Amino acid sequence: MLYFLGRMADVVARPSMLILLCCVVGLVLTLRRHRAGRWFLIGGIGGLAAFAVLPLSTWMLRPLEQRFAVPRPERVDGIVVLGGAISLPRSADRGTPELNGMAGRMTTFAMLARRYPQARLLFTGGSGDPFDQGHNEAAYARTLFDGLGIRSLRYENRSRNTHENAVFSARMMQPKPGETWLLVTSAADLPRAVGSFRGAGFAVLGYPADFHTLQHGSGFFPGVVTGLSEADWAAHEWIGLVVYRLRGWTPSLFPGPIP
Repeated sequence: MLYFLGRMADVVARPSMLILLCCVVGLVLTLRRHRAGRWFLIGGIGGLAAFAVLPLSTWMLRPLEQRFAVPRPERVDGIVVLGGAISLPRSADRGTPELNGMAGRMTTFAMLARRYPQARLLFTGGSGDPFDQGHNEAAYARTLFDGLGIRSLRYENRSRNTHENAVFSARMMQPKPGETWLLVTSAADLPRAVGSFRGAGFAVLGYPADFHTLQHGSGFFPGVVTGLSEADWAAHEWIGLVVYRLRGWTPSLFPGPIP
């Protein structure tokens, strides 16, 4: 029940949903000739315009994406990649792995697997959909990586969120003190992911992939779709950092490269 409520709260807290609610409430109140309706409409339309024109999503995402630099270890004992890059509805419908906008974490993982052939490899990801636990990302990831010729992987298929990714990965891989493990995921997701693995007693080096912002540049005029989708993702991560810290799943509020 807590997991379900958390997923619903995550949807409601998205900037796109808040703007939509403002517009709907404003329209209803306006049709009923209520004076407050115009202010809700102004807020909703103004929010759409702001995210379409101003670099609000860049300002929200960039601190997350720049928290970790790409590490260059000489020796790597293991590599873990988080799920999230596979679209389960489309994959289940088409019967083949279908990647979404986070596909960069998968290609980066494949590259690192080639670079460090002696490393132990793990994909961790089940299903984050509370209404559909019949399909899981690990099954489609296996098909994808087998097709790429990367077959020496282990797959964790029960996790529903990043906290469970960390807990189940630690149980499965049993990392030893002194080993060097890379954790690959989207750059914006990395602070919360690294914090979760540290909280589970799994020491990792964060390896950022799948960047959605530039290191430099204004980011003006992203457009409504891009502006809102990236703002939703950033809000999910910032709120997640607070929630994970309050629940004791991470050792600090904004985990960085040095514990």
